[in-house]
Amino acid sequence: MRIHHLNCVTMCPPGGALMDGRQRPKGVPAALVCHCLLVESEQGLVLVDTGFGLQDVLHPRPRLSSFFLGLNRPQLHEGLTAVRQIERLGFKASDVRHIVLTHLDFDHAGGLDDFPMARVHVMNAEVEAAAAQRTWLDRERFRPRQWRTQPHWVTYAMPRGGERWFGFECVRELSGLPPEILLVPLVGHTLGHAGVAIQQPDGWLLHAGDAYFHHQEMNPDRPTCTPGLLMYQELMQKDGRMRRLNQERLRSLVRHHDRDVKVFCAHDAVEFERLEEEARSHEEHALRGLGSVRPEPGLTEPSLPT
Repeated sequence: MRIHHLNCVTMCPPGGALMDGRQRPKGVPAALVCHCLLVESEQGLVLVDTGFGLQDVLHPRPRLSSFFLGLNRPQLHEGLTAVRQIERLGFKASDVRHIVLTHLDFDHAGGLDDFPMARVHVMNAEVEAAAAQRTWLDRERFRPRQWRTQPHWVTYAMPRGGERWFGFECVRELSGLPPEILLVPLVGHTLGHAGVAIQQPDGWLLHAGDAYFHHQEMNPDRPTCTPGLLMYQELMQKDGRMRRLNQERLRSLVRHHDRDVKVFCAHDAVEFERLEEEARSHEEHALRGLGSVRPEPGLTEPSLPT
């Protein structure tokens, strides 16, 4: 399976290095990516999270919360939406057959209605919490205008026992998807939050969604987080104890299985740039091995050994 790393709109909250940890001139805002994955599989294209969508760009109010628009200041450019990036790769929106969501926050599910034919895979607890709209924060973060027109939902119960993935409970055999794609519940940020694990020939990728926000949180020996992102995580958490527990479990995964699993979150630009560069280098190497003939869109070539 070929995997493309997409940044589907950058958010630019104030705070600079106090938010994202990257040094820059005074007054320049932070930069938080919306890291999505596009997977070319035999079952068609699979999108992991959608970032912001076309309608978010064209009509940000009332689709998006005024509170979060002001706080996160997303750079709403049409060319950065998942559907436009997919089209530039030579595909059509209808080629996206499946969308796997880490959760339903506004910056992860905004593009759902750009892919009306896709089946949407998500934890059942997440759909229930988003639909209930119980608190002010729920109503601000979960925006029904982004997903109420989506007709093809496939939901999954929280696993209890059974086969595990590197010690984590997981949902295997997602309906219609290849067995190399799993949902890994990581409750805390939301009540139905999950990571998405994808097996490649040389190991696993784990898109951990918003289970953490800064790459240094996964330092297994001295984890740290910027003050701004720490405050944001505490603002957004639905279960702080479980969020912290799952972060520790992810650090243990990195500590013991860093050669087998690459863990990354949804908003860290350092992780996104590193993985994007690795994917680009791997593809260039593969193309050299194929005589520089790029496969047609929709056809998946086997990965070549590096």
